[in-house]
Amino acid sequence: LIEQLPRANVVLLRYIFGVLHGIEMRSEENQMNAFNLAICIAPSLLWPPVSSTPDIESEFAKKISTLVQFLTENCCRIFGEEINSLF
Repeated sequence: LIEQLPRANVVLLRYIFGVLHGIEMRSEENQMNAFNLAICIAPSLLWPPVSSTPDIESEFAKKISTLVQFLTENCCRIFGEEINSLF
């Protein structure tokens, strides 16, 4: 799916998840593991259509959080090991 995105979007995703990965790598100090980061960040990245019911919104939020957690935990495999040297 990432290969189908415009180049600018891929670059932005790399930086976003590079930052999240860097924060996660220091979770012993900051208590922000991939799950905690996903809970905080996911609602700002994607949201359901305006006409959604509360049940749909809740389910959507869970799915997005799971996606953000997965992307954060697998950042190096998805975006390449050089992501560690971005910052």
